[in-house]
Amino acid sequence: MKTKIVLLITLLSALGGYSQKKWTLKECVNYALENNITIKQNKLNVKLAEKDVDIAKGNFLPDLNGSSRGNFSSGLSQDRNGILQNTQNFNSSFSLSSGGTIFNGFRNINSKKQAVLGVKGNELDLAKIENDISLNVVNTYLNVLFAKENLAVAVVQAEISKKQIARAKAQFDAGAIPKGDLLNVQSTASNDAQNIVLQENTLNLALLRLAQLLQISSDNFDVEKINIDSPSLSLLYNSSNAVYQKALTNRPEIERAKLNVENSLISLQLAKGAYLPTLTYSLGVSSSFFHQFNNLIRPNDYFLRQINDRISYSAGLSLNIPIFNRFQTKNRVAKSVINKEISEIALESQKLQLQQEIEKSYLDAKAAAKTYEAANISLEAQNEAFKNAQVSYDYGSMTQFDFDQVRNRLVNAEGAMIRAKYDYVFKTKVLKFYFGESILD
Repeated sequence: MKTKIVLLITLLSALGGYSQKKWTLKECVNYALENNITIKQNKLNVKLAEKDVDIAKGNFLPDLNGSSRGNFSSGLSQDRNGILQNTQNFNSSFSLSSGGTIFNGFRNINSKKQAVLGVKGNELDLAKIENDISLNVVNTYLNVLFAKENLAVAVVQAEISKKQIARAKAQFDAGAIPKGDLLNVQSTASNDAQNIVLQENTLNLALLRLAQLLQISSDNFDVEKINIDSPSLSLLYNSSNAVYQKALTNRPEIERAKLNVENSLISLQLAKGAYLPTLTYSLGVSSSFFHQFNNLIRPNDYFLRQINDRISYSAGLSLNIPIFNRFQTKNRVAKSVINKEISEIALESQKLQLQQEIEKSYLDAKAAAKTYEAANISLEAQNEAFKNAQVSYDYGSMTQFDFDQVRNRLVNAEGAMIRAKYDYVFKTKVLKFYFGESILD
């Protein structure tokens, strides 16, 4: 019978697991990267930039155009014998033309280079957004785990209060304590029950924020725990400069700023290209057809013969040499030089901002490590103090008020340790994020 009960409980637990999926941290991050609206929009921007490359490549090819024109006229006109008479005439022409650029100051080449940089730039923008969203998901996920641990502590304290109520009732019935002590115990238990409700609400809000970040329904949404019970107190890196030097090689915002400098150089070359001459070519073939409706003499090859007899070919070169254009080119070149300097300063500014962020994150991680270490020491001391107070309270040598004070200090120490732990874990993940390592471990 006992075996059947165990099997039934196991089956129900398995069914419960199927009914409510618990998301892992990796699943949350991957889902956000695949389904986030902002990411989808930026992926489309990459595709648009790729089409700009195709357009730039097309500038190297010749064009081909066909045209046809028809005209009908009626009235006095000369016939084949030169006699004026009322006639109805139809004229038509057909042509094919092609043309292209032989040289235009390297503008087609530079336009293609700029379009390729546009694709890389949009890809780097996408990478930065993906990094920011990943870090945001990790932070929100840790907030859920933080809320769960706070709830677990609140539940344990509420269970302790329930046991104290039973003991206090027994003591009161035996006349060992006054009614005021019993009421104090009941009041503490009521506060602990309220704290459970508060912590449950905090957990639900944390889960809601994570579900909204993933853009999914929060109904029955839950996450798996991560084993972060004892994070190492030693920092992963010796100095903030080590993190900064590595970040310079992998951060997309730095690469984007470098790309902007390169793009400004190409823009300068494009502007200077207007000083150079432009050489283009053109090719064409055309023919025409004429028909007079009152002319009864029409051989069988009437149309084809005219088209063949009137066919003509053309080819030409055009050289355009800029001499004076109201200083427009000169001023565009000057603007491009200024824009290049602006992009270079922006790169230095981006590096400085990154360095300052990493220095602050490194100091935050060091402070969080010390806080976590101090919180652990404090919690160990409060645990020992609570054990001693529990013994004294059980033997009647400590009042309910004093016991509650010791227990409150333990609760505060547990809360401080949980906060310090998750704060330290997240701040070390921020350093790993800047260093280019995975933050999902």
